[in-house]
Amino acid sequence: MDTIVFDIETQNFFTDPGVGRDNFVALKISVVCAYSYAQDKYFSFEENQMGELMELFRAADRIVGFSSNRYDIPVLNLYFERLVHSETGGKIEKVDLWKKDRVDLLDEIETATGNRISLDRLAEANLGVMKTHHSWEAISLYKEGKIDELKEYCLNDVLLTKKLYDLFLNENALLVPEKGSGEIKRIVFTKQK
Repeated sequence: MDTIVFDIETQNFFTDPGVGRDNFVALKISVVCAYSYAQDKYFSFEENQMGELMELFRAADRIVGFSSNRYDIPVLNLYFERLVHSETGGKIEKVDLWKKDRVDLLDEIETATGNRISLDRLAEANLGVMKTHHSWEAISLYKEGKIDELKEYCLNDVLLTKKLYDLFLNENALLVPEKGSGEIKRIVFTKQK
């Protein structure tokens, strides 16, 4: 079995005209990037490659993301559902990401501290690096046709998430800046399996 670290980018967002809050059905994927521990390899997929992505997830017993329970998983599950029904006529079994063992680093931090934090601030505190772009820039990159730059940005987010997950897994702790003061505190988490 495998552990997959992943991140998605979309062509649009909830604040776009005609989408609306929490309307996951209206969101369209631009790029999904992933890292497979079993293969020790990074992948990037465009919207027309969701079948390949679904097979990568099928082999995973654990999936890891950042804010993935709130955003990435609902969007991907809808894509996988449509893929199974439209392209295969239900002949292959859908991969349900909610049934996978999941680690959402943002959820872990929010449970431990009561606060949310950006991937950028968390990476800076723990790894000494920052994201290459802001999240809102991903849609602009897609609309401008800068797909290679978009993939690079998404892959970088996966790389940061993987490095943070490795710290989380191996040390059961992360350095987390406090909301408001910015003071960095070492947060210890419940031992992971």
